Amino acid sequence: MTRRVTILGSTGSVGVSALDLLSQAEGPVEYAALTAGRNVALLAEQALRLRPDVAVIADETLLGELQQRLAGSGVRAAAGKAAVIDAAGGQGADWVMAAIVGVAGLAPTLAAARAGAVVALANKESLVCAGPALLATAKAAGGMVIPVDSEHSAIFQCLQPGCAKQVARLILTASGGPFRDWSREQMAHATPEQAVAHPNWSMGAKISVDSATLMNKSLEMIEAAYLFDAPESKIDVLVHRQSVIHSMVEYADGSTMAQLGPPDMRAPIAFAFAWPNRMSWPAPRLDLAAVGALTFEAPDTERFPALNLARQALRAGGGAPAAFNAANETAVARFLDRKIGFLDIVAAVAETLERMDAAGDLQAQGEQETADGALEAALAIDGRARQVAIAATDRLAALRV
Repeated sequence: MTRRVTILGSTGSVGVSALDLLSQAEGPVEYAALTAGRNVALLAEQALRLRPDVAVIADETLLGELQQRLAGSGVRAAAGKAAVIDAAGGQGADWVMAAIVGVAGLAPTLAAARAGAVVALANKESLVCAGPALLATAKAAGGMVIPVDSEHSAIFQCLQPGCAKQVARLILTASGGPFRDWSREQMAHATPEQAVAHPNWSMGAKISVDSATLMNKSLEMIEAAYLFDAPESKIDVLVHRQSVIHSMVEYADGSTMAQLGPPDMRAPIAFAFAWPNRMSWPAPRLDLAAVGALTFEAPDTERFPALNLARQALRAGGGAPAAFNAANETAVARFLDRKIGFLDIVAAVAETLERMDAAGDLQAQGEQETADGALEAALAIDGRARQVAIAATDRLAALRV
């Protein structure tokens, strides 16, 4: 059976991994659409090789170059945010990889869900900002959302059918990032180059910085709450330096189910693509004898306060998770631009949430149970949070001078 596939964010690390994995699929795969942000050269190379119906570059100024590179190929070129959304929901794909980084991926992911596709979700922000609406939209359209983050894929695989009421805890594992043994004083002087040097995984700059602050695990806590309908009190984080166990589910009878594997993003992508079956591909094998030992430790929330901040956002509800995400995106970008220090990232997020809460800005507007209402509410809060976060990072930057 031919699978018709769209890759949203095909030139990013997850998108590239997905294309590599799908090239090894046993059955035929045809491509409905490939989209990218600004990497027009790689997008064109992928499109010429895979011949999707359409290739979309989000940056409208690059449309001419994309058209020139695809001339005579039969692949239609398009550009702009609206074109990305159209590609996500209007090309008849039955499987859509949602791998656009940031809140920019929210509208396309909702469009794919509305079209009834199986959404392989690697875009954290879609769940953090509009989780209930995204899941309800996919269900109503006859599709579903399958997580591609390794942690949520692991939990998805460990959940026993019909046993949701017997789940005691969801345990997200964390590598601890590159600064897991650093003091707060050392982290205060960390550079962007040090922050993106992840010890276990190969990821983009923004996600790597999130790993260094443990903000990635904070966002994953919010994702897990929505994906698996779990209260914040039943979601824990455990530092597991080897990144062999990707997450665990503890049941009421004391049993704990864990999913293990090498740190390779192609594994959860393969699971999402083949579900409910398993895909045979030349996966790297886990050699536990070579690993030798698996270690675990509780996260240090004094050195990494993002985890407690995420719990506060989950308990607050409303627009707090969306504001949390937007403030983090803003602060990470300013850190990568060397405008603020590493510790200022989480400080800026905390200040943003505090200011918005005091101003009454965290109550989402609109009908959040609908996709359109949730999108409108999330984008409104996102925009306001970015304004507040810029002011917060400006203040923190001034203190560094």
